[in-house]
Parts: sequence; structure tokens; C-alpha cells
Amino acid sequence: MGKNPWFETVAEAQRRAKKYLPSTVYDALVAGSERGRTIEDNLDAFARLGFAPHVAGHQAQRDLSTTVLGVETALPVLISPTGVQAVHPDGEVAVARAAANRGVIMGLSSFASKPLEEVVEANANTFYQMYWTGTREAMAQRMERARAAGAKALIATLDWSFSHGRDWGSPEIPEKVDLRTAVRFAPKVATRPQWLWTFARSGRIPDLTAPNLKPPGGKAPTFFGAYGEWMQTAPPTWEDVKWMREEWGGPFLLKGVTRVDDAKRAVDAGVSALSVSNHGGNNLDTTPATIRVLPSIVEAVGDQVEVLLDGGVRRGGDVAKALALGARAVLIGRAYLWGLGANGQAGVENVLDILRGGLDSAVLGLAHSSVHELSPDDLVVPDGFFLTLGATRES
Repeated sequence: MGKNPWFETVAEAQRRAKKYLPSTVYDALVAGSERGRTIEDNLDAFARLGFAPHVAGHQAQRDLSTTVLGVETALPVLISPTGVQAVHPDGEVAVARAAANRGVIMGLSSFASKPLEEVVEANANTFYQMYWTGTREAMAQRMERARAAGAKALIATLDWSFSHGRDWGSPEIPEKVDLRTAVRFAPKVATRPQWLWTFARSGRIPDLTAPNLKPPGGKAPTFFGAYGEWMQTAPPTWEDVKWMREEWGGPFLLKGVTRVDDAKRAVDAGVSALSVSNHGGNNLDTTPATIRVLPSIVEAVGDQVEVLLDGGVRRGGDVAKALALGARAVLIGRAYLWGLGANGQAGVENVLDILRGGLDSAVLGLAHSSVHELSPDDLVVPDGFFLTLGATRES
């Protein structure tokens, strides 16, 4: 018999993904930028927060469900949109199915390797994510396509600053997979025969195009072609944020907020929700851990919009800590990608089950009956832990 495909922690999912995936593919999932300090702080900050559990009076029944932008979710955990999930033949569709099977919301990147329509078919509760790239006409067309497909909310990710260079080396990602590329990568891929067999059995090769950025009547750009357009697009203003929100016309989540002044401007622009995010440490390095700045954002705008968090969530206990500090829910990225890499759709479901179990244990130990009862009183917080950025702007 082979090794049991089930794993008990996200850390084990990462280890298995590293063993299963070709090194170039795995390195792309690790990501990060420059020194990698923000990735470290995202993880360390959660570890530094402690729980203050009760010894008795625990609740036999516990409700872990909530709503995000009016959409019900069985767990306050959303699939964060990440680009080109061609680590598995089914990619984002496998992730969407896993999320649907566990009753959670799917976030789909505009840089995804699978068409929006296929993903919505797999999970009706899909939020579509966009960057500020291309012309307003092109962006309006993409939003119309998302509406027509049935996306229930739009996620605008606008914090990217095109940071380059990693101290441990950047992953080598080809422009496309053709015969020449296959020959060049053959030595590395050959060391991972299981991964190669999974694609061979599917009859497909890794797709490095962005079908959701395909213009009407045109061809889907390659990932690097789409990235090039994005780099050459002038950065958005707050008026552009307002335009996006008005053009979309439905629930609108702004992702990438870490400062109080930006949070207030986002509210002024009419957003429905925002995610306190540093792009998982993939963007501007030495940006503080999101859990450190979360309470300041919640205090400033939490009574006006829903506040979510992403960055460094690896355990159900991390989810509980974020909720205790005012987050409506969290988004996960690397955690489910490692699950996908380790065991496909079942691996993503495994990761969501790990987070559910850890969150339930925290709610139980803290003597609550619902995730909505979590509060700062449940936590042990070191002196000087919290940070407030951009608080000088007058209300």
C-alpha cells in the first residue's frame, strides 16, 4: 500500500508538495520578495499571540459559519485568488470543487489558468479578482464577463508594486510549455514522475495562459504577456477605485489595505469590504504582519464595512485570532496551494478540514458557542505587538 494521502497539518502539506512537485513549480508557490521578512513576520506574529482558555463551561454545540458580503460560508475562511494554479491539471477548478464541498467561498484570480465560467460552474459562490491592468474599456468588459458568469462579488487587488528579486533566487517560469521548454525542463521534471504522470493521464499540459484576460474575439494572453500589460498600465487613483466600484455595481472588496488613512479613503470610495493584506509577503518586503495592523483598521472603519484579513494563516487557531481581533473572515493562499500540490482536490479539502478542526478547538477551549463571540479578551497579546499605520489623516 502507498503512503496515506491524508496529512494533519499545513506544514505537512507543504513538505509533501515539495517532494511531489518539480523544484521550479514548488519554488513558485513559496514566492516572497527580497529578504522575505514580511513572510516571516506574518507567521511569527500569529505565533506570538496566545490564547486564554477556560477550564470548564465549554459549549457542546459550536457554530463556525458566517457570511461575507451577504454570501453564506460554512467557515470564516475564503480561498484567496492566486494566479496560474497549473500545479495540477484541474487547477482552479479542483480548488473550486474542494471549496464547494466544504461550503466556502472561492476567490478566482484574473490571472487564473482556468476560465471563470468553469470555476463558477464548480462553485456558485465565486468572487472574481481583478488588478488595474489595461484600458478602462478592457476592464469594463472583464467585469461584464464576470457578471454574466455569475460571480457574486468583485475583489480589487491594487497594492502591487512590482517588487523584484529574492535573496534565495526567483523561480524559473517559462513563457509557455512547448517542445523546447519540455526538453529544457526535462531533467527537473523527470525527478518527479508522479507529477508528470498526473498530467500525462489527464491528456493536458500545464497551461500558462490567462483565459480570463482574453479580449472578445481574441486569444488568451500568456501569463507574461498579461503581466507585461499590467506593468505598463498607469497605477490607479482613488477616483479609479470609485470607478471600478461603480462599474461593477455589486459587492466590492478592496484587497491590500494596511493603513488607516487608506481604509478611510476606501470607505469614501464606496467599497463594501476590505482585506487587510500585504500580499502574503510577495510584494513590498518589510511591510508589517497584517495581524499587527488589523485592530487599527477595524477600529477606524469596522462599523462601516466588512474587514477581512490575509497573510500568514496556516492553522485554525490563526483564524480564531484574526476573528477575535475583529476580522469577519480570513483568506488563505499558500496553504491551499500546498494542499493542491500534495493531493489535488482532496488535498485542498484536507487543508480546509485542518483549519476547521483547529478553529473548532479554539472556539471550544475559549468556551464559546459561535465564532462571532470571539473577542480580544480571548487572547494574550505581548506589549507593543499592535501597530497603527497612516493614522495622521483627519477624519
